[in-house]
Amino acid sequence: MKAICVTPDRVLELRDIPMPTEPPPGYLLVDIEACAINHGDKTFLKAPQVAGGKLDARVHDVWGASASGRVVAVGPGAPLAYAGSQVAIYRGLQRDLPVLGLWCERAQVPYRTCLPLPQRLSTKEYSGSLVNVMTAYAFLEQVVAEGHAGVIATAGNSATGLALAALARRRRIPAIFLARTPAAKAELQRRGIEHVIVNQDGFLGEFADLAARLGATAIFDGVGGALITSIAPTLAINSTIYIYGLLAGAAPISLPSVLFMMKNLTLKRFSNFESSTVRDPEKLDAALMGLHSCIDDPLFKTRVGQEFRLDQFDAAMSYEAVPGAKAVFIP
Repeated sequence: MKAICVTPDRVLELRDIPMPTEPPPGYLLVDIEACAINHGDKTFLKAPQVAGGKLDARVHDVWGASASGRVVAVGPGAPLAYAGSQVAIYRGLQRDLPVLGLWCERAQVPYRTCLPLPQRLSTKEYSGSLVNVMTAYAFLEQVVAEGHAGVIATAGNSATGLALAALARRRRIPAIFLARTPAAKAELQRRGIEHVIVNQDGFLGEFADLAARLGATAIFDGVGGALITSIAPTLAINSTIYIYGLLAGAAPISLPSVLFMMKNLTLKRFSNFESSTVRDPEKLDAALMGLHSCIDDPLFKTRVGQEFRLDQFDAAMSYEAVPGAKAVFIP
């Protein structure tokens, strides 16, 4: 079968590899119907020192973190309920286990990397969703456990920002979303998201007042750089900035030491790989079960920008569209 594979130098290439026919214990075979390209895929290839870490265990070096398709075989020890179901896949949920997939015609994955999708949903529209949904879920689990009452998303229009909006609303957690333009704000409001502020001149006063009123002290930061530099002085006391995304690239964050002393600020990274939700099998099972009941929320859908064949991987990786829209492989 055809597969997009990665070389030790982190270069992608199309290869012919054997198609799996018998899943190992705890694994599923999934005929892939769509594979989304996430921002992290590009970051890991272009800037491995930023993306961090070694290449995970990959059978035949097949690349890709996200996909969706239909289960065609269930290995011993995997729940039989997966048989014949369509699933969204996020390989990072079991990153220490060997995986054959996902950018190929048939993946071989641990069952805990898969979320069953209702038959009425389009697999294409969930081909990049599970990474964003699980990230938002794990983040809310962590910040609530750490005592925060409300959250702020600096990349409000991102796929993870939308997932955070859906889950915060279900849990009745106050949330503020920053948008880059009035048009982006209008789009978020059209989707039913209430507290949206445009990141433009003069927004800090409104932002500070709303954050204080809602008790929003957990900042989910997908941007970094100048945005965090500007909002940090207006944050409430005991706020924590959780660095997750890198949209600002290499732009530095510049904060005076006195700010940390006066406001007791905390700055740290957030990694869903390292969260207790993902690392604890029982918590991961509970998360997948909980998300299954609400995965049909429109805010969880993958925004498909353009479709590509597997042999068009160079064009797909170069594809840039409106913010949030993704290139999707159709094997």
